[in-house]
Amino acid sequence: MDEHLRTTDELTAEGPLLFGRVLDGEGGARTIGWEAAQRWRRGLGHEVLWLHFDRTVPGVQAWLEARGIPEPTAELLTSDETRPRAFREGDALVATLRGVNFNPGAEPEDMVSIQVWSDGARVFTLRRHSMQTTREVAGDLDKGHGPRDAGGLITLLIERMIVRMNHSIVDMNEAIDKLELAPVDADPAGMLAEITVIRHNCLGLQRHMAPQHDALEAIRREAPKWFEDHDRREIAEAIDRLRRYLDDIDISKESAVVLLDELRAFTAARSQRTNFLLTVVASIFLPLTFLTGLIGMNVVGIPYANHPWSFWVIVGVCLAIALAQVLLFRRWKWL
Repeated sequence: MDEHLRTTDELTAEGPLLFGRVLDGEGGARTIGWEAAQRWRRGLGHEVLWLHFDRTVPGVQAWLEARGIPEPTAELLTSDETRPRAFREGDALVATLRGVNFNPGAEPEDMVSIQVWSDGARVFTLRRHSMQTTREVAGDLDKGHGPRDAGGLITLLIERMIVRMNHSIVDMNEAIDKLELAPVDADPAGMLAEITVIRHNCLGLQRHMAPQHDALEAIRREAPKWFEDHDRREIAEAIDRLRRYLDDIDISKESAVVLLDELRAFTAARSQRTNFLLTVVASIFLPLTFLTGLIGMNVVGIPYANHPWSFWVIVGVCLAIALAQVLLFRRWKWL
């Protein structure tokens, strides 16, 4: 990633602008700063202005309104309402989309949102947390093989976000495969913790990706005319891919449930076996305890209490009783 992208995205050195590009219509772009972006006017060519903002910086909403964006829309673009949605407003497309958060310390289900506004000549994207997808697309433009117009830019951003979702799903599937191959009795507590994390991640991704599917459908149906037919086809392919990912999440959830059931069954069987063995041991020692307690009473009248061989007689009787019980339990298949 080039130095300009890294500096502006981390330090926000130019007010709310993280970085800016002017697409040349041939797959390349030139960098544009904050001051130049405010004076930019579309010429006769096919240039498209792309500005990527930090929406948490004060003044972004007012700046958007000054560029002709209605107040409710500007407020939506800068708000913390991040549920995926998309709609057409005149000749402009407005969307809120989510991608997987790959920032350090983040969990897969911790999604990051990006708000998008475009009228075909300008594309404004806004985010709260750092997002790798936008930096990757800007890097493609700097190398000369990026999108050519606003529709292509929005489509590429969507495709990159969905591809990153697949990475999380693949990681979860690999974790499930390892758990399925591992012996159940190896580390039940550790396996239970891993399965719980996988189920939590599946639910989180599904909760965020299902509305994203509806938002992409809205873009495909309601996008303005500057959103070309090939862009709509690519959005349709992205929708199909997202639907497959949702199916994969369902399979991952079901696999996690099966693993959890197996683990619970193993734990219950082991606990039942332990309880059974304790019951058998208690059954063996119950008559022995009664006998020793009876003979050990310190009262007058205990037979042979004064004879030295009486102790060994009692021991022999106890061993005989224990052996008889063991043989009887084996005959009954308790042991």
